[in-house]
Amino acid sequence: MDGGQSLRARRVLVTTGLRDKFPDIPGTRERWGRDLLHCPYCHGHEVRDQPLGVLGGTPEAVTHAHLVRQWSEDVVFLANGTALTADQRARLDARGIGVIDNPVARLVVEDDRLTGVELESGRVVPLAAVFVRPRFVPNDTLLTALGCATQDNGWVIADVTGRTSVPGVWAAGNAVNPRAQVITAAGEGSAAAIAINNDLVEEDVLVAVTDGAQHLPV
Repeated sequence: MDGGQSLRARRVLVTTGLRDKFPDIPGTRERWGRDLLHCPYCHGHEVRDQPLGVLGGTPEAVTHAHLVRQWSEDVVFLANGTALTADQRARLDARGIGVIDNPVARLVVEDDRLTGVELESGRVVPLAAVFVRPRFVPNDTLLTALGCATQDNGWVIADVTGRTSVPGVWAAGNAVNPRAQVITAAGEGSAAAIAINNDLVEEDVLVAVTDGAQHLPV
């Protein structure tokens, strides 16, 4: 703990979550969660039927654009360095999603409200909101320092109960599952708590049996 204080425990459950890594574009951090949005399911209704942009730069960005298209007929995909295949362009075009290949220079904000994006060419694209798929980075330093096994993508491996490869260590939520929303993370925490309790009881029974055997008369 901070200050050097130590806590002893027989089992540990790590739920340290993740952090969002944004594109290096001026204005992204300031507008995050306001009019720079990430989830079409969470925020799509709030900005429906308005001019919307989807910022490229991640493998999932094109799929994100198709999801956002469900909420507005005025959607543009800001490629921002994303190399689109002919098939991807055809699919975007078929759904009326415009593609802007010129890189984004900054978010344009007026009166504390996003009004568009400025491209490196100087052109300003008017938009009411921009969606972006940030890169999820797990806060798993504790888990990896303990030696927990990881997947090829770097995320710590946990089974359905949250058990990691290190005995006595469980993890739940976004620390090990990038797709876990609040309700999912809560469920994973509950499953881990039940598994930990069962594990402790099993250990207690084993200790009791062992101690009892040591005290049996010869």
